[in-house]
Amino acid sequence: MIRSILITGAASGIGLALAQRFVATGQRVIACDLHEAALEKVRGEIGGTIRTLAFDVADARQIEAAMAQVHDDPPAILINNAGLQHVSPLEEFPPEKWQQLIAVMLTGPALLTRAALPAMRARNYGRIVNIGSIHGLIASPFKSAYVAAKHGLIGFSKSIALETGDSDITINTVCPSYVKTPLVESQIAALAATHHLTPERVVEEIMLKPMPKRQFITLEELTGTVEFLLSDAARNITGQCITLDGGWTAQ
Repeated sequence: MIRSILITGAASGIGLALAQRFVATGQRVIACDLHEAALEKVRGEIGGTIRTLAFDVADARQIEAAMAQVHDDPPAILINNAGLQHVSPLEEFPPEKWQQLIAVMLTGPALLTRAALPAMRARNYGRIVNIGSIHGLIASPFKSAYVAAKHGLIGFSKSIALETGDSDITINTVCPSYVKTPLVESQIAALAATHHLTPERVVEEIMLKPMPKRQFITLEELTGTVEFLLSDAARNITGQCITLDGGWTAQ
């Protein structure tokens, strides 16, 4: 069935891969990001049935205005993907940066879910997928805000799963280990500087070392997992954390 899918952080990385996959299958994609220019580039590259909205996911008024623009076709599916990273010891972590990470990756999904739920309830159908992280399950040094936000996202999803248990609405969190995206590329550079290592050693000794399979998660694996969670076969999977980690948390 063709449905309307709203994806945040859709201008690059995981969000862009999701937008490409769902446009290719004929879905009505609403690609969202903070920067209009980046979205224009995405629309030019993907084409198809894509719509774009530029807004700040951490701003309730901007979310309200964005949802008003799609009132004619409100999203039946919400994919909360927008994210950013900052690597620093807590003593050197700028307070405004900490607040920004929490706002984008925890408050933002809550605000968007709040905005999307009324239309989902009205049609008695909705699928919400949060793009979490292995860092929603385990911790790493120098990533305190990111780890806190991703842990919180899993707890948020469980609460909303209970609140929507009386309808055909599901909410789940996909938690991959490292996916080779622009965000991870920036992490490699930041970790290299923090640990005084080469980028190659960061990949081998920090990122992939905890994974028995010792390989990055691919965008195809991740988008395929999300697609499954949107399928009828997954209608009773809700409040769950779906982990793609190459065996990391099996240890």
